[in-house]
Order: sequence, then structure tokens, then C-alpha cells
Amino acid sequence: VLSQGIDIYFENVGGKTLDAVLLNMRKHGRIAVCGMVSQYNVKQREGVKNLMCLVYKSIRMEGFNSADYFSDYSKFLDTVLPFIRQGKITYVEDIAEGLEKGPAALVGLSSGRNVGKQLVVVAKD
Repeated sequence: VLSQGIDIYFENVGGKTLDAVLLNMRKHGRIAVCGMVSQYNVKQREGVKNLMCLVYKSIRMEGFNSADYFSDYSKFLDTVLPFIRQGKITYVEDIAEGLEKGPAALVGLSSGRNVGKQLVVVAKD
């Protein structure tokens, strides 16, 4: 699948995954960094060993923080909501009903079972 390498990567894991991705990026590749979930709750954060790939392969890596765009939110809604209402933009929700189905829903996130946003409905009231 990646015989030619990676052109664009959405980074949301960090650690060893990011290290492996850097080795497989194509020249002039781009990485959007939106999180590093593997580093959130660890006592000692992992270092990334393959950062020189950014230089050797002329890779552009940029961090994004949603808080930087809060001031544009109402403009975004004005633009996007009409498309959603017209059915031109759709979304998928994978809904598990009942708290007892929560663990299976969580496992499904890691195994790739679910499609779209995973929700667990605890109570309908």
C-alpha cells in the first residue's frame, strides 16, 4: 500500500507511530499534527528519533489547535449548515444503545469495527 511512501499524514498518535511514519514519508511530504494520544497520560514522554527525516526529505510538519479557530466558528456554521440541511454534506454515527454496550464500542474504536463517530447512548431521557 505504501510502496511509494506517504504524501500526507494526519498525526494524532505520536511516539513510535510518528517515528515509523517519518521513515516512510515521501520527499516534500506534509504532516498535520493535531494530537499525540500516546503521550497524554504517560509519566515519561517518548522522544521522536527520526526527526532528521524532516530535513532529509524536506517534510513540512505543522501543529494545529482548534482553539486558534474559535473566532471563526459562527462563520463556519453559516457556511456549512446549509450544505448539511441540503444533504450535500453527510455524517455517519455509530450508535451503541445502553451503558452495557460501552466496552464493546470502545474496543470497536481500536479494532476498526465502527464507522464514523462512535456514540454510546446511556439513556434517552
